Amino acid sequence: MESRERVPDHAVPYEGVWRFTAPAVDASVPQARHAVRDLLKRQGVPVQDDIMQGLLLIVSELVTNAVKHAALLSPELAVEVAVGAEWVRVCVEDDHPYRPTALVTDHGQTGGRGLLLVREITAEAGGACDVEHTAGGGKIIWVALPLRTGL
Repeated sequence: MESRERVPDHAVPYEGVWRFTAPAVDASVPQARHAVRDLLKRQGVPVQDDIMQGLLLIVSELVTNAVKHAALLSPELAVEVAVGAEWVRVCVEDDHPYRPTALVTDHGQTGGRGLLLVREITAEAGGACDVEHTAGGGKIIWVALPLRTGL
């Protein structure tokens, strides 16, 4: 994974924005998850353990969606991590124009529940998530979570 870093001058020690790019292949899912986990640990981000576990599951789900549904039109994806004083935001960007929606749960279906899971984890943590279009016609799916529950 290729990485770029931006850190504001007035930041607390762990604040900043980091961006990783990776090919849209299955192997990028665990690589992205580990890169996010290692980055947050290396920066000393005071993220509560249950928030970290939820965030890593969200990263896995979002990167998996990009690999499964966007790879044909987007051979590369990007993962951006932004950390503020009390929150962490993760974005997954690809060049595919399709804007996914969380579908109604079909308990007989074995797949297609990733975004529902992302929305449930986000809501339970008191965070926010959305999908936005990029200037180039692709999309960014982002999730912002508090570093600790109860914020």
